[in-house]
Amino acid sequence: MPAATPRVVFVIRDTDYELLLARHATRGQIRFFLESRGQSIAEVEARHAQFHAVLAEARGSVPLDWRQALVRRPDLDRFLFAPEDIVVAVGQDGLVANVAKYLDGQPVVGVNPAPDLYDGVLARAGVGSLRALLPASAAGTVPLQRRTMVQALFDDGARLLALNEIFVGHRSHQSARYRIDDGARAEDQSSSGLIVASGTGLTGWARSISEATHLTLEVGIEEAAFGYWVREPFPSVATGTAMRAGRFAGAPLTVTSRMNEGGVVFADGIEQDFVAFDWGRRVAVTPASRTLNLVAA
Repeated sequence: MPAATPRVVFVIRDTDYELLLARHATRGQIRFFLESRGQSIAEVEARHAQFHAVLAEARGSVPLDWRQALVRRPDLDRFLFAPEDIVVAVGQDGLVANVAKYLDGQPVVGVNPAPDLYDGVLARAGVGSLRALLPASAAGTVPLQRRTMVQALFDDGARLLALNEIFVGHRSHQSARYRIDDGARAEDQSSSGLIVASGTGLTGWARSISEATHLTLEVGIEEAAFGYWVREPFPSVATGTAMRAGRFAGAPLTVTSRMNEGGVVFADGIEQDFVAFDWGRRVAVTPASRTLNLVAA
């Protein structure tokens, strides 16, 4: 059987202009809304035009005999990725993390449409490089970073995957109460929740926590390991603060909820995709067997 024709799947998110248009219906209403607040529509429109120019150039880089598809971030959970797909995320770094959990080995190219706006940690490719990267990705000759992902396994069989980090805590600003167990010691805690991050995640949310707490952990982006940080642990007669951060490469980190309501676990900052984590539920966090195969542009 001949090999399937490669398909390039472009993953995007709406621009700020498109989101404003969905809310205000017309350009005139957007302009009025912004100008009445001392802001200008010009920059929003310029960013919108810049993004779509990059997207058009990216789509024009696909060989004529290949297939294409376009999927927006809110539709990722309903889109069926195929083994022969090459995924091109055009946008900020977080878009690469958003698509990672829906893939199983497909190569991913992150294209940065605005280098003056986005850091380009994951979306590091320039759009002009796609004409060479796409055929090399299909041939399997492009170098890949096999970035470790983390997974949260629940006691009822549910699972969450994350490229950057998993959050365990309360859905509001209330304190999260839970028992944390690293296999060697355990502690009841009351805190603002905890973050479990991969090596990739150390450049994101976990980085700000690490810098604020001066608790630094080293985890490689391809290393089957992760780190955790507890946010603002509170000492009391019933809760401790000894377990503030740690690095794991073997045994799972287990957390048991002590919250009557409002406990949540979510991945990569997508709060609406949370799993309820109320009293008695248990979650074990480990490195995932699946990796993100990021094209090393």
